Amino acid sequence: MKRIKQMLTGASLFLLCSCGAQIQKEIQTTKSNVGESKASAVIETIMSRRSIRQYKPQAVNRDTMQIILDCGINAPNGQNKQSWEIRVVDNPEFINGITEIYKKENPQAAEDPKFKNMFRNASTVVFIANDLAYDLSQIDCGLLGENMILSAWSMGIGSCCLGGPTRFMTSTPAAAEYLKRLDIPEGYQLLYCIAFGYPDEAPAAKSRNAAKVKFID
Repeated sequence: MKRIKQMLTGASLFLLCSCGAQIQKEIQTTKSNVGESKASAVIETIMSRRSIRQYKPQAVNRDTMQIILDCGINAPNGQNKQSWEIRVVDNPEFINGITEIYKKENPQAAEDPKFKNMFRNASTVVFIANDLAYDLSQIDCGLLGENMILSAWSMGIGSCCLGGPTRFMTSTPAAAEYLKRLDIPEGYQLLYCIAFGYPDEAPAAKSRNAAKVKFID
């Protein structure tokens, strides 16, 4: 009888170990699959992203924009200085007002029948300013913008980095009122802006020069 009990106990332990090992293997497989799924989603977002220059009239709501902005400010940045200032404009009066000034200075722009505003017709514009006292601030601001662009694309929202509008706003006396309304603090300069909106086009990918990338042994 004792011998039988020992055999049953041994068999039970073997089954428990086998089941435990199988369960552990399944857990690891599940974790691996989830990790691969997340990685694939990130890579797909990066590789499918396009700069959008035509947008639907529908505005991006502020709750969605807040998610995009939160992703932006969680970008890597030197010494956690967070050397940026961010202003979000979704007020049609502001966008249309500065556009009217732009058209007066650049009348040929209004000749395009698709032209509605100077931000590629986007309904929301994020303005980004960098800290002049920190020599790597522009890099931080670039990383900030990329986080916003990719998070937006993952939610079906297009974007386009724009330098022309900020150059116009900082160099044109007639636009000074709108630059002032952005309330950029002293010591910072308007660097660039990003247009956000729902895409009204599906541009093809432009080629990239892989020869510019080299491994150094």
